[in-house]
Amino acid sequence: MALSRREVIWGASAAALGACGRRAPAPGSYVNVYSARHYDADRALFAAFEEATGVAVRVLPANAEQFTERLRAEGDATEADLIVAADAGNLWRMKDAGLLANTTSPALESGVPARLRDPDGAYWGFTKRARVIIFNDQALEPADVATYDALAEARFRGKIVARSSTNVYQLSTLASRIERLGAGNARTWAAAVRANFARDPQGSDTDQIKAVAAGEAHATLCNHYYYLRLARSEDPAERDVASKVGLVFPDQTGAGTHINISGAGIAAHAKRPERALQLLEYLVSDAAQTMLAPLNDEFPIRPSIAPAPELAALGAFQEEDIPLDALGRHQAEAARIFEEVGWR
Repeated sequence: MALSRREVIWGASAAALGACGRRAPAPGSYVNVYSARHYDADRALFAAFEEATGVAVRVLPANAEQFTERLRAEGDATEADLIVAADAGNLWRMKDAGLLANTTSPALESGVPARLRDPDGAYWGFTKRARVIIFNDQALEPADVATYDALAEARFRGKIVARSSTNVYQLSTLASRIERLGAGNARTWAAAVRANFARDPQGSDTDQIKAVAAGEAHATLCNHYYYLRLARSEDPAERDVASKVGLVFPDQTGAGTHINISGAGIAAHAKRPERALQLLEYLVSDAAQTMLAPLNDEFPIRPSIAPAPELAALGAFQEEDIPLDALGRHQAEAARIFEEVGWR
């Protein structure tokens, strides 16, 4: 029998996961995952799930924007069962487009703190990431950049670098400020940070860290794991970059450091929703969280699970506590503010 193009794609994706040492899945027992996360840690988790359940995990990789458009185009003909993506802003967009199914279960309710999941159950966090300040430790002390507000102070004129405001990490960061302090405060802050730019926004979080290390700027915002990747890189040049900067968890005497997630939700038109729920429950389980922690640069979803040693070495910190869906609800307003102040 000839295989369709869709079957060929899914077969290749499944094969890419490898099958060494695993129990052979039962014939026809599989779950299809659209994943915007492309980490070895996730592949290890999926392999462990297959071993434990006999359900094959077939992964199609892309980025969150591509999946949103693909799911819209596929409609109820989609073969996607579970959607995995980084940043609540991306997941909220999928929910808002009607692409995710609201779901819950006792395992999900007990496994994911309320503030790290969608209130309607459309998506559930399984790892956390912090939006930190990276600073040049030859020019500044940690106390100089102890708050997000510090980046807006006039003393940093020409000393701040940042990535584009179209990036979802930036949008979610400003959305969290809108939720806590209102749009007026967020606009004032964004305009003041923009006035401090050493250059127009460009590049990734890693590029911002490299600019700070090179002395092109004194500070930047980034997700914490970009620093960790440089610090433990096999490339001596990248480790040298990390050695020239410091990391601060901002607002420790105030609202706390902005927190986001990597998470997952069941596709609205999933053909195998029971298996998708089974995999989602596994991702937040003690077994999976304990396995993921030492393999992953992000924080476990629950404080009872110890993070990787490199993460633990950064120290404990206070986390911002706002509804996760606020990062999506305020995305459009955040984009408008960034445009108005010329962040670009």
